[in-house]
Amino acid sequence: MRRPDLHPDVETMLAGLEAGFPDVTQYPAAELRQIIVSRRAPLTRTPDMDVAQDVVIDGPGGDLTLRVYVPHGELDSPRPVIVFAHGGGFVFCDLDSHDEFCRSMAEAVNAVVVAVDYRLAPENPAPAAMEDMYAALCWTVENVKSYGGDPARVAVAGDSAGGNLSATVSLAARERGGPAVAAQILLYPVLGDDFDTESYRQYGVGYYNTTKAMRWYWDQYAPQGRDSELVVPTRASTLAGLPPALVATAELDPPCSEGEAFAERLAAEGVPVLAHRFDGLFHGFLTFPQLSLTGPAREELWQLVRRILDPAFCDGHIEDPRTRAATRP
Repeated sequence: MRRPDLHPDVETMLAGLEAGFPDVTQYPAAELRQIIVSRRAPLTRTPDMDVAQDVVIDGPGGDLTLRVYVPHGELDSPRPVIVFAHGGGFVFCDLDSHDEFCRSMAEAVNAVVVAVDYRLAPENPAPAAMEDMYAALCWTVENVKSYGGDPARVAVAGDSAGGNLSATVSLAARERGGPAVAAQILLYPVLGDDFDTESYRQYGVGYYNTTKAMRWYWDQYAPQGRDSELVVPTRASTLAGLPPALVATAELDPPCSEGEAFAERLAAEGVPVLAHRFDGLFHGFLTFPQLSLTGPAREELWQLVRRILDPAFCDGHIEDPRTRAATRP
């Protein structure tokens, strides 16, 4: 039984998703990917980009494909850059599944976006996907100038599992003395494997993303253990010294509580944080542009992304009805 106070459009979409999305735990990964691709709408390749180019680089597991998006517009100064990891439970989705979202983000934020076609689980268990993200980050810093991007302002971003990869690659860059990450943009991120948080208890059934599915995703991605901070970022001994973070959660999402707790911990350990919860919305909603509430929510998100990418972003404490931010002064 879902909450009775949901927006009618949210209720309608959740009902459709609950009825039509496969039970991921009942299929082998390869078959599951085929099912999901078969239900995907054709690519629209909108909004139009000045450049939308696939680039193959040398990755730690072989060829690694990146898709570089450059928006239209006069270039007065180099654009900020976002290296993006898609969601999909570490098991499915790809460059095409998030093509419209990446294009929309590039246009709205006026940024170069580099999407990463990282290796998927269970064929490639953790930390393979994170290592691909790290390789993409290094390539981007070295090469994005030729696309009009600013190599000194390269952020990482991702939704769901991609949020995990953005958080863990930020930790890896810190520990390895790697590229300086300008910001980490975590969109309803999957950060831990505690299935007894408040949001798991409240929204683990009936809201599209389920506790059962989340357990399965973790079992596919990290079957050999989850002790490493490069797999489960909440296990890091310290978050100090990480890049500024935008943590956007969805109220009706089982991982919502862990995202909010991670934002609070980042702030407590001295990392500038913008934390925003999208009330009344569910996991994955940002990639459902047909939902009436997604457009306005994206506009809020783009404002927050522009702010976290602004070199003038500084510590402070912000609270208003829409944005719950906690940063250390």
